[in-house]
Amino acid sequence: MQITREKVLSHLELAARIYAATMLLTYGFGKLLGGQFYQGSIPETVASLPLSEVGGFDLAWTFFGYSYGYILFIGGTQILGSFMLLFHRTKLLGAATLIPVLLNIIVVDFFFEISTGAMLSAISYLTAVSFVVFYNREKVVKAIKAVIPDSGEKKSMGQKLLKLGIAIAIVAVIVLLENQMLNFVGR
Repeated sequence: MQITREKVLSHLELAARIYAATMLLTYGFGKLLGGQFYQGSIPETVASLPLSEVGGFDLAWTFFGYSYGYILFIGGTQILGSFMLLFHRTKLLGAATLIPVLLNIIVVDFFFEISTGAMLSAISYLTAVSFVVFYNREKVVKAIKAVIPDSGEKKSMGQKLLKLGIAIAIVAVIVLLENQMLNFVGR
């Protein structure tokens, strides 16, 4: 068997998929089974503190643990994305599902000072998933081009400005309708 660059990269891509999926499946099931977040009850050491004295970790874990629906959504998304990442035909859909989840985890870990170790783990999973996307970049570019076709039609500056003006007017109407709806239901 001859070792080629392509074979090495292919094996690395598979290893990255297995690594990220295995770890994220663990976290996803951990959320669903009550291993993450303060679900149901807040530890007495946290509950006895004034809110202004609660640290970022405990604040985040209490907040995220408040809603079981949210836990199901986040854990379920990690599980679904991980399973898709494991299969060749769905690996890019899995990556597209997991990248926003991982970015959110990294941002929460950083700004709520959850744990440097947890953040570095999430960064390593994001790196693995990003490698899958990079390795399959030709397919990704092809998919993007299929979704956003180039019409080949050149538009004048006036046409572009008219289109932008119409879009802004539509957004303004939507915002007005949203505000009316919020005023109606009492925010």
